[in-house]
Formats: sequence, structure tokens, C-alpha cells
Amino acid sequence: MKEKSPLNLYKQLPQTNCGKCGEQTCMAFAAGLIARTRKVEECTPLVDEKKYAKKLDALKTIVAPEIRLVYVGTGEKQFKVGGEDVMYRHLMTFFNKPPFAYDVADNMDEAKLVERVKKISTWRKFYIGKWERIEMIAVRSVTGDPAKFASCVKKVQETTDYPLILCSFDPKVLKAGLEVAAKSRPLVYAANKDNWQEVAKLVHEFNVPVVLSAPFDLDALKSMATTFESMGISDLVLDIGTAPNGKKLQESLQNLLKLRRAALEEGQRDIAYPIIALPINAWFTTTDPVRAAYWESVLTATFVIRGAAILVKHSIEPHSVMPDMHLRFNIYTDPRTPVQVKPGLHTVGTVSKESPTFVTTNFALTYYTVESDIGSNNIAARIMSIGTDGIGVQASVAGGQLTPQKIVDSFKEAGFDFASEMAYPSIVLPGMAAKFSGELEDLFGGKVKVLVGPEDSGRIAGWMEQNWPPKK
Repeated sequence: MKEKSPLNLYKQLPQTNCGKCGEQTCMAFAAGLIARTRKVEECTPLVDEKKYAKKLDALKTIVAPEIRLVYVGTGEKQFKVGGEDVMYRHLMTFFNKPPFAYDVADNMDEAKLVERVKKISTWRKFYIGKWERIEMIAVRSVTGDPAKFASCVKKVQETTDYPLILCSFDPKVLKAGLEVAAKSRPLVYAANKDNWQEVAKLVHEFNVPVVLSAPFDLDALKSMATTFESMGISDLVLDIGTAPNGKKLQESLQNLLKLRRAALEEGQRDIAYPIIALPINAWFTTTDPVRAAYWESVLTATFVIRGAAILVKHSIEPHSVMPDMHLRFNIYTDPRTPVQVKPGLHTVGTVSKESPTFVTTNFALTYYTVESDIGSNNIAARIMSIGTDGIGVQASVAGGQLTPQKIVDSFKEAGFDFASEMAYPSIVLPGMAAKFSGELEDLFGGKVKVLVGPEDSGRIAGWMEQNWPPKK
């Protein structure tokens, strides 16, 4: 959806402000459509009343994402792939982060297969207030045996409910896997110039999404996409070819950009599909696992930045997974809205009257850094998160979002009684807000001691040794 003006979407709405959608006005609903917090179908008059039929059709066309949205999996673990509207995040935002799919193979010992599936499906990392997880499992056919592949897929499904990618170029192998897993709506990898007719029949029969593979041949890829679309198969993902190094890697990236530009800037709908990348190919260039994991991580970061919609990987070691998780999180965080935590009083550990009370802002990165630095040093403390619209300490002090009066009001709103709840009635300001200390003590009527903590929360433990409990 290239439309960024709520006014232009408002023209396609009933304009009655009936409130049935949950918004007070149709204009607010139009803004929600642009932000993707609202769906067209939530405007019930538009859907139910025949007089709005043309407006409904027009609105659905307008709000459809430029890159087709493809669903993989079912239920709570279902994942949305594609659905983006812009080439670069700063132009608006990206909506659907690319899932990471880690591989298993049908030649693995059953015990090791189950162990790896459990490790993939339970991997998680808490980062800036959210749990980051792996989203998919790619089941690779190494043996070429349909029965072994089906058995492997079945065992994976018995172990986890994660969405699957079924990986083989042999239609017989794919059919065996689909007969086991079709109800969970796996992604089929892949149809190519040699097997596309057989794979198309399978995809149509089992009603699942499919990857079209024509490495380093965009003309063939476009032709295949057009053919599948004409057959009524539109849940497509494109494989442009992922070279692990050299000039071919450059060509991979150029082709990815060409396809995204054609879809997003030139309006070529016949090629406007999400793109899959295979950083796992780094493992085919070296026998050194550390080197392979390193280059796989580099490839992942590169293709995430360029807009790949799914990535197939192998190394599940923290040094390989975490950098890419963090990068993906940052890129797929809406730049228009700071990441925030709920303002108010929070606790770390089991607090007592002897525990300190720290002040910070509700910018998530700041808050969770402070919380982590306190908790990791086994300090039981209170943290007052001041509502600064998600702005950090230094910027909010300079911009006026963090003020002495706001700090005092926050403690009042929390109903915090310093005299009864603290043996040493006091607060610890972040070092970058040191200039507030005198005014704060005046606003507290001299009943609360204001201490100035370090500028870096990583130094809180050392600061506590020298300054807590406070001297009378």
C-alpha cells in the first residue's frame, strides 16, 4: 500500500462516524488502516451494505501490500511472510520480520533429530522487553528416499508445532512429506524448471505455499511466477539464488534489489512476491564449523538488511544466532514509535525497606539495560520508570520530557510512601539528570534525599558499594 494519507482512504469509507469499528471517527479508522492496526473487514457497514460495494472493492485494492502476503503454518505459530510496502524502512516502516528457519535432515539419527528440533523450538532470547525466537524448521531431504523423508517430517511434527519448510526438488519426496504435513500448511521448497509441472499439481492438490527456484535467472523466475499465477496458485515465494561468496554473491544481492524495486517502485505485480535467502549455503564452502557459522551470520545480516522475507540457516550457536536476532529486531522495529515500557514503579528481586529506588525513563532500551545491570548484580531495588514517550534520559532532560515535577508526580501517582516503605527515604537519579537534584529535594519538601547515580548503569554495583546506604 503506497497510500500514506488517511484522507485518501477516508474517501472510500462510509464517512458516517458510526463507531462500529471501535474508532470514534472514520478518519481515525483510515489512519488505522495505514498503520495496519485495523482491517477493512472491521468496517461492518462497508462490508454489509450493498451501496458501499464499489468503495469496498476500491479500498481492498488500495490497502493491499505491494509485496504479496503469504501465510506459512497454522494456528498460533502461523507466520506472515512478505506484505511490505517500501524499499527502505525509513520511508515508513517494515511490518513482517523475516522468519529464521533452521534445518534438520532425514539422514539424522532419531535421537539427534529430536534433540535438535527441541533446541530450535525452545531457543529464545529476551531483548529490549521482548522474547526473540526462531520461527520455522526446514526439513531437508538428503537421502532422496520418500519414506525416510515422510518419517522425518512426522517425527518433527510430533516434537513441535513450528511451521515447516519441506525441502526437495523431487516431487515424489515432496508428496510423501505433504501427505504427512499438509494440514499444517508447510512451505514447499521448491519448484524449478525441471519439476514445476509436478510440483504445481502437488501445491494445487494440498493447497500449500511454494517456493519457485530459478537461481540467477530473473526472466525464468518471472515466467514461472506468471505461469503459477495463471494456474490459480498465488501463494508464491521466490528463490533468486544465494551465492555464499565471490561475484555470484554480488549478483544475488543485485537480483534481490532488482526484484524488490520492480515490485515496490515500478508496480510490476507479476513479480511482487516475498524472496527466500539461503545463508545455510555458507556451510558448503568450508569444513571449519566456526568459519561457516561466521559467514552464515554475515550472509543473514546482509540479506535481512536488503529485504529477504525468509532465511534458511544451520548454526544454532549463540554467537551465530544472537547478532542476527538483534539486527532483525532493530530493523523491524517501527522507527516512528519509540519502544516503550509502561511508566510506573517496577521492582527487581525481593525488595525490602533497605532497598534503593532508581529513577529512569520508559525508553525500553534504557529501562531494560538498567533492570539488567541491577538484576545481574543481585541488587534488590525499585525502578521508577518516568513516562517520557519512549525517549532516553539525556534527550528527555534536554527536551523537557523528563522534569523534576514529573518525577515527583510519578511517585504520587504510584502512591509511594517514602517514610513507610523505605528505611532511607531517597531516590537515585541517573547521572545525566544530576541538575535536577536540588530542585527535586525542594519539591519533596526536604523529606526525600536525592542521590546522583552514575551516568552508565553498568557502574551501579560499584556506586552501591560506596553510596548505599546513604549517609544521614
